[in-house]
Amino acid sequence: MSENPARLTSVLLAGGGTAGHVNPLLAVADELRRRHPDVRITVLGTSSGLEAELVPARGYPLAPVPRVPLPRRPTLDWLRLPGRLRAAVRAAGRAIDESGAQVVVGFGGYVSTPAYLAARRRRVPVVVHEQNARPGLANRLGARWAHAVAVTFPGTPLRGAQVTGLPLRPEVADLAARRETDAAGARTDAAAALALDAALPTVLVTGGSLGALSLNTAVSACASDLLAAGAQVLHLTGAGKADAVRDRLAEVLGTQTAGSREGHEPGEQRARADRYQVREYLADMHHALAVADVVVCRAGAGTVSELAALGLPAIYVPLPVGNGEQRLNAAPVVAAGGGILVKDADLDPAWLRARLVPLLGDPARLATMAQAARTVGVVDAARRVAELVEAAS
Repeated sequence: MSENPARLTSVLLAGGGTAGHVNPLLAVADELRRRHPDVRITVLGTSSGLEAELVPARGYPLAPVPRVPLPRRPTLDWLRLPGRLRAAVRAAGRAIDESGAQVVVGFGGYVSTPAYLAARRRRVPVVVHEQNARPGLANRLGARWAHAVAVTFPGTPLRGAQVTGLPLRPEVADLAARRETDAAGARTDAAAALALDAALPTVLVTGGSLGALSLNTAVSACASDLLAAGAQVLHLTGAGKADAVRDRLAEVLGTQTAGSREGHEPGEQRARADRYQVREYLADMHHALAVADVVVCRAGAGTVSELAALGLPAIYVPLPVGNGEQRLNAAPVVAAGGGILVKDADLDPAWLRARLVPLLGDPARLATMAQAARTVGVVDAARRVAELVEAAS
């Protein structure tokens, strides 16, 4: 398909609430702007979601709509739903009319339902992108009349679905490109930025911005074994959870950890503790991904997609609540051999000693897993979705 098959003048993108919706939306917005420098991009979102901060920061106008959650149990909210939905559809319709949108692109979540309904009334074509292997309510609705349906994972049960992968955040897409030509340099630069040793096998632990108690507990309890294996650990605990992990490490290692309160431990113990770095979060997450050899994480669509695109082996621990979508998200990369799946209830120090510690001492297996992950990773999903938008215009 040509770079600019038709003149695209205005597009409305709808999505918000979580980074899983906002990040791919912004990636597609950036790609559309790159391909069509004069295109008008309008983002439909709520005034209280993550998009209220991230969208204006990226330079795109945010058209606010009321938040309309769909109650999953019979409550008084069911009685309020029709009025709330009508108000949201009116707001979405105004945004379409005022922007002159040729296409509406929805990424799921509360915002997308009114966008799809308003677009249908105006006969404006819709393109749907579903990030998870198990689609949400909004995208199941929009897919019924969408011009095109893009999905992250094969087997996602939406009519007419085309696998495009998940549009990557720019810094992750840039890292994927650099790793193709200068992986060693990317690793060295990232290690320096994080005060880590580029020569050591590195375990990245992350449960997302809120953290994951089970991951924090199991991995910190296994600290002695990981350090004895010669590894270093970058443990991102999530907001408000770092002190508990540091206290646990102090018990396990008999010393204070780097970044915690001042201590006067013997040199050897201190050196070991300094190889276990604890942070609540990391703004420059691409540095952590550049230096990691293996990742212990949840299996959100964004996490799975980014790790596969970068060719990073991972131990996926799906969230044990919800509709089981995280297990399905990880299924393709696990089936390819690029990851290991473990139930949340089974993740404990004994499991990590039996599975993770030997992996750190087996560079050949890590390399095989990395290559397997790359076979299912997609680095150009933003381009693929942008082409569907162009075709719908």
